[in-house]
Amino acid sequence: MGSKSYCYTCLFPGKKSPDLGEYDPLTQADSDESEDDLVLNLQKNGGIKNGKSSLGEVQDVDSDMETSIAKQHLSEGMTEEYPSEMNNGLEQKTASSLMPYLRTAIFLLTVVISMILVLVCAFLIPCPPRDLHNTWIHNLGQVADGVLFPPELFDVNNDGLPDVLLSFTALKNASVLGVSTPWVTIMALSGMNGSILWSSHVKEEILGVQCKNLDFAFSAEPVCLVSGTSTFLSLLSASSGKPVWTFDSSHFSNGILAAPAVIIPDVDGDRISDLMVLTLGKTQPELSFILISGKTGNPVGGPVKYSINRSGKLIDPQTYITCHGAVYILFGFGRVYAVALRDIFAQARNHDNFPPGLQHEEPEWEKHRSINLLEFIDIYSGGVVFLQAVKSPDSNCSDLLITTEDGLTLLRGQDLELRWTLEQPDIDSQPCPGYFNDDQTLDFMLQAQHGNVSKKILVVDGKLGLPIWNYELPYHMRKSDALSVLTLDKKSVFLFWANEKQSLFKSLEPRPRIHHLYLLHPTFPSVLLDLSNTTDPVIASSIGINDLQKDAFYITVTRSPTSEHQPGVLSVRKLRLRWALMTQSRDVPLKDTNAKINHGELRRILSRIKFIDFAQKF
Repeated sequence: MGSKSYCYTCLFPGKKSPDLGEYDPLTQADSDESEDDLVLNLQKNGGIKNGKSSLGEVQDVDSDMETSIAKQHLSEGMTEEYPSEMNNGLEQKTASSLMPYLRTAIFLLTVVISMILVLVCAFLIPCPPRDLHNTWIHNLGQVADGVLFPPELFDVNNDGLPDVLLSFTALKNASVLGVSTPWVTIMALSGMNGSILWSSHVKEEILGVQCKNLDFAFSAEPVCLVSGTSTFLSLLSASSGKPVWTFDSSHFSNGILAAPAVIIPDVDGDRISDLMVLTLGKTQPELSFILISGKTGNPVGGPVKYSINRSGKLIDPQTYITCHGAVYILFGFGRVYAVALRDIFAQARNHDNFPPGLQHEEPEWEKHRSINLLEFIDIYSGGVVFLQAVKSPDSNCSDLLITTEDGLTLLRGQDLELRWTLEQPDIDSQPCPGYFNDDQTLDFMLQAQHGNVSKKILVVDGKLGLPIWNYELPYHMRKSDALSVLTLDKKSVFLFWANEKQSLFKSLEPRPRIHHLYLLHPTFPSVLLDLSNTTDPVIASSIGINDLQKDAFYITVTRSPTSEHQPGVLSVRKLRLRWALMTQSRDVPLKDTNAKINHGELRRILSRIKFIDFAQKF
C-alpha cells in the first residue's frame, strides 16, 4: 500500500509547512482571512460528514480508526455492565415498593390479634363480683337460744368476699305432738346478699367455728373446725358443710370439751398442723389435754391428765410461740398457767423423741416454773378474766395483755416482765386493740360498767398504759365487744354499741330503747359518728374486709325480746361502713369537750377512707 500525502497549505493557507522556507507576513494575512471563511462555511454546512468535509476532502484515516475502536470498546462495555446494573436497580425498586405493603400487613395483623385477645379476656375471664349490697338483713326464725360465739367471717364460695358462719338453736315443730324441739344448726350466709349457702345440723350446741389459718386439709378445699359444748369435734368442708372427719368422743374418757380446740404445730410428722383440746373430768380437779391429728382426726397418743384448782373463770387455751420458737399452751381458771407442748407430747407418746417443731425451750419462761406445780409455769395470778396475745412493738414475739377484775396489765412476752398496769375495775368485755396514736404501738379500747345504766369507754395508750380518751354513755343491754378496723393510713377506727344520751324528760317516756352503733375516729376524738341503730338487743358482732374495694362491713346478730309464750327471732344484718359513713352517719359532738369540729375536714376524710385487713398489714 502506498502512503498518501496531503497538502496542509491547500487546506490551511498561510500555515507554515516544514518544507517551506521563510515566513511571509503577506501570505499569513491572506491565510487568516481564508481560515475565517472556512470556519464560517463549516458552521454553515454542518461540518464534516461521512469522512468528507464540505469541501469534498477525505477525513484522516487515523481518526476513523480511533473512532471505530472507541465505539467498539463502548459497545462492549455497555454489553457487559448495563444488564447487571439494570437488574440490581429493578430488584431494589421492587423491594422498596413492597416494604409499605409489608408494614401495613404487620400492623393490621397486630391489631387483629390484639382485638381477639381483648374479646377472649372479656368473655372467658370473669370479672370479680362487686359488693353492690350496702346492707341486708336475714331473719333466721324463732330460736331457743342465741349465738354462743361471734360470727366467723370466711369466704366459703370463693367470690372474693367473706361470708358469715354462725350456729344457733332453732325450734323445729314436731308434727305429731305439735310442740317445738331444739334443733342445732350451723349455717353459712353469703356475705354478698345474705342468702343461705349451706346449713348443717349437729347434735349439740357449738362453742366455736374456726375457718381461718387452717392448713391441715389434705385437699385444696378450705375447711372449718367446729367445737361443741360437750363431745362434738369435727372438721367440715367450708364450701358444702359436709364433714371431712369427726372425732370419736370415746377418747374423751368421760370428759367434756372445756373450750374450742386450738391449732398447734405438727406433732405426728405428716407436715400438717394438728390440734389440741382441753377436757374437764367429772371430778373437780381433773383435766386432760388430748392431741389430735389435723389430717385424720385420730388421737396422737393418750390423754395427758393433770389435777388443778378450777376455781375462777376459765381462760380458754391458746397456743403461744416464744421469741426462740418454744411452744406453750396458755390456760387457767382465774389465773394464767403455761405448759410446754413438748411436755404434753412426751407424756402422750411416752418418749422424748420430739418432732422438729418442739425442739426449743424458753429459758426466761422456765425460770417462772411453779415449785408446787412442776408441770406448769405460773404466769399471772389474781382474778384474771381475759387473756390476749398482742403484737409487741420491740420484738418478734407477742406480749400478754391480761384483764383482771381490777384493771389491765401488760407483760412482756420475751421474759414475762411487767410493762405497765392500769387500775380500772368492772371491765365487762375483752379489750379491743387498735392504733389510736401515731406511735405505731397498739392501743386498747376498754368498756367498763359504771353504775347500773351506763358504761365508761376508754382508750388506753399501749406504750404507757395511761388513758388518752374516755367518755360515758347510757347502756341498757347485755355486754358486747368493741371492734376495730385498720385504715390505709395506719390508724384504726373503733366501733361499739351504746344508748344515746337524753334529757331527763325523754328518758322517762315509755318507749322502746334504741341501741346505737357508734364509730370513733382518732383524727376527730371530739365527735362520735352514729352509723346505725336497732331496738333489738345485740348478742354478737363481727367485722370483715372487702380487699378488692378496700371497704369494711359490720355484721350484727340480734334477737328480738322474748316472752313466756313467744321465743325471740334471730336476725343477721350487714352494713357497709363506707356507705354508712357517707350516706346515713350522724355527727354526735361530745358534750364534755370544747373542741370545735371541722365538719368539712371530717367529711373529706370520710370520703377518702379505705380499710385494710389488720392481720395482713401488721
